[in-house]
Amino acid sequence: MPEIILNGRPLGVSAGTTVAAALSFVGDGTSRTSVSGQRRAPLCGMGVCQECRVSIDGLRRLACQTLCRDGMRVETQP
Repeated sequence: MPEIILNGRPLGVSAGTTVAAALSFVGDGTSRTSVSGQRRAPLCGMGVCQECRVSIDGLRRLACQTLCRDGMRVETQP
């Protein structure tokens, strides 16, 4: 069972879980804040809308297209 670090806290997930799915397991499932201040969450689930952008190990990635792996560090925008 992989364990990711989500916003500084450990989170155990099942093998094959996307980062977007892991976000939905905790809190409101949002990934970032828009320039107008609205919280955003995955919408399309296939990488087209770009709403699920998060920082994964220091790089901007799409949460819906990224599988969780053990030790991965995920940061959402406040």
